[in-house]
Amino acid sequence: MNARALVPGRRVKGALGETWRRLNGGELGSLPVVLGLLAIWVVFGSLNSNFLSPRNLSNLSVDIVGTGLIAVGIVFVLLIGEIDLSVGSVSGLAAAVFATLNVNEGVPEWLALIIAVLSGTAIGALHGFFFARFGVPAFVVTLAGLLAWNGLSLYILSRSGTINLDDQGLVAQLTSHYFNDIAAAYGLAALGAAAYFLAAYRDRHRRRAAAMPYRPLREIAVRTGAIAVVAFAAAYVLNQFQGLPLALLIFVVLVAALDVLLRRTPYGRTVYALGGGVEAARRAGVRVTWVRISVLMMSGTMASLGGLFLASRITSVSQSSGSGILLLNALAAAVIGGASLFGGHGRTWCAVLGILVIQSIASGMALLSIQSAVQFMITGGVLLAAVVLDSLSRRSQKTRGRA
Repeated sequence: MNARALVPGRRVKGALGETWRRLNGGELGSLPVVLGLLAIWVVFGSLNSNFLSPRNLSNLSVDIVGTGLIAVGIVFVLLIGEIDLSVGSVSGLAAAVFATLNVNEGVPEWLALIIAVLSGTAIGALHGFFFARFGVPAFVVTLAGLLAWNGLSLYILSRSGTINLDDQGLVAQLTSHYFNDIAAAYGLAALGAAAYFLAAYRDRHRRRAAAMPYRPLREIAVRTGAIAVVAFAAAYVLNQFQGLPLALLIFVVLVAALDVLLRRTPYGRTVYALGGGVEAARRAGVRVTWVRISVLMMSGTMASLGGLFLASRITSVSQSSGSGILLLNALAAAVIGGASLFGGHGRTWCAVLGILVIQSIASGMALLSIQSAVQFMITGGVLLAAVVLDSLSRRSQKTRGRA
């Protein structure tokens, strides 16, 4: 939150007045994408009653995980004002590495999974090395990676073309296992709301003790209530089908943990600082080289995790894994959700909102039997609208001296 908004003595008539002040100043936050998502659900729900059915929404909550994890990694790269074009190929390579080691070579699933994930981390470190040490633009480095890692994946799978995974194995269970006990979904909802309240209250207490601007307790309570309503509504819907999906649980925990890493740790502050300006960050003591390498390592790691979840969803790995529009969907999800292409602005939750928009469009189109070409056009329009809003928001904030 902008510090000016919380300066003691500033007279703002309630939370609505404060919200209007921020919107008028160009601080749109997640409001546009939330309203857009609600509009998408209303439209598709009115056109096909199955869209808002517990079964479809439960499937939607699992479908978003693979691409959503890749988008979370992209958010880290976007925060420093760069882009990673290799994530699709890295996700396909990680899946190929896992399948080859486990199915063809007999390596235990848990070990093959770790090696596959670490392969993405190593690739990210390699990209970061060329980017940070040699000054090669991240765009060029990761474009080369897109081609190279896709080629390596094709080479690994060249003998068989497609490798089927054990449908009862560890990786397959990532997207097929559900916690049928209703207490699991409701417990996660309660835990999420409580965690937000405790984190916000602790932050308020620390800021108040340090004589810094802090949120009013009433605002924290309202925000917590809103989160609780959404969380318990989601839990109710999930319990109407098969319960809480393991994939969704892992996704939410990872996104929340990485959000804490970005917003509550010194490392996260250096990432945002670098996105605000390289030279300014360097003069402030930020280890620019290390931060650049680390965000690409995070992107590679999340891409490999996403690739494993995508392979889990279809219980197979093929030469087409990681190709197609996967890269475009992951990039679009991060940007549509609110991560700025200009750097310095965004959260991991942006990826969640963005992929919900994209996957909701895909799900609605499938139920209405509309060809995928229309889906691509709509998604492209939504992406363009998100970028235009981001540009206008930055211009408005600059005009008012807030950017």
